[in-house]
Amino acid sequence: MTRKVLILDTSVLCCWLRIPGKETAGPIEDRWDYERIDQLLTLERDNGSTFVLPIASLIETGNHIAQSSGNRYNLATSLSEHLANAADAASPWAAFTDQSALWDKTSLIELAETWPDLAAGGMSIGDATIKHVAEHYASAGIAVEILTGDEGLKAYEPVHPIPTPRRRG
Repeated sequence: MTRKVLILDTSVLCCWLRIPGKETAGPIEDRWDYERIDQLLTLERDNGSTFVLPIASLIETGNHIAQSSGNRYNLATSLSEHLANAADAASPWAAFTDQSALWDKTSLIELAETWPDLAAGGMSIGDATIKHVAEHYASAGIAVEILTGDEGLKAYEPVHPIPTPRRRG
């Protein structure tokens, strides 16, 4: 059975948490809302998928909560529960520390070298780090899906070839 991780982008996380003004994301033909996200995450959790909370999504979503017209305390509590679960690696969340290698000197230098070209194409530094999180898991042979309403970020989702069946000899 192939392992799978779902990386939650800010746009989807905001919809899932029901942050006022951020309840939907994505183009009309591929609209994300609470119901779609919640159904998908329930199905994926039941199928053994792991959820990943990138630090960029955490920070950006926290900023949206702090600027929200809604009940900021309740919204912050909901996000904090997901953060605590990621910190504890409580199923279905991946350990938050799994991303620590992406913040070492070598990785930060790589980000510094690659981001200007990505920024020239319109990618934020937050999305660039989410792209790196996706590549990190994909390099370990794990199927990766970026849950996002941003078609530009979705285009950077790692593609895996279908494994070749082994011959029985």
